[in-house]
Amino acid sequence: MEDYLRVGVITTTHGLKGEVKVFPTTDPERFESLRYVLIRTAGQMRRLDVAGYRFFKNLVILRFAGIDSIDQIEKYKGHDLWIAREDAQELEDGEYYIGDLIGMEVWLEDGTRLGTVRDVLETGANDVYEVVTADGEEILLPAIDDCIREIDLENNRMTIHPMKGLLS
Repeated sequence: MEDYLRVGVITTTHGLKGEVKVFPTTDPERFESLRYVLIRTAGQMRRLDVAGYRFFKNLVILRFAGIDSIDQIEKYKGHDLWIAREDAQELEDGEYYIGDLIGMEVWLEDGTRLGTVRDVLETGANDVYEVVTADGEEILLPAIDDCIREIDLENNRMTIHPMKGLLS
């Protein structure tokens, strides 16, 4: 499992006072309790303390302590924002961080390896796991109990039931 979890991506600056527009990769309400984020620069994680936030359409506008001009923040456009795993919100049973699912091996109930989770699509009704087989075929699996039988984070393994028509 990763030590850090991505919470957003800086899309662009906002105004001249050092604010940025962030596309959230987590529940946007998470930003209400976020005290800091980490940003990778020159191969190291730098901590930026959150001094303010507000919601704007599907984005979050963030202001950081000690950054008060566009010149100070512009270099971070396009950068991911992270938090340390230990500062992440606790999940309910059956909930998983997307970063923990990406790269997970997918197996059928009969023990046949199907492929690897490449992405998780958030559709609204339920998530969909994008799985890539060894021969490069893309399979979309609905993240529902009828299909996903077990997710074993420790062994990086997902076991699925191939619902009728899913693999044909």
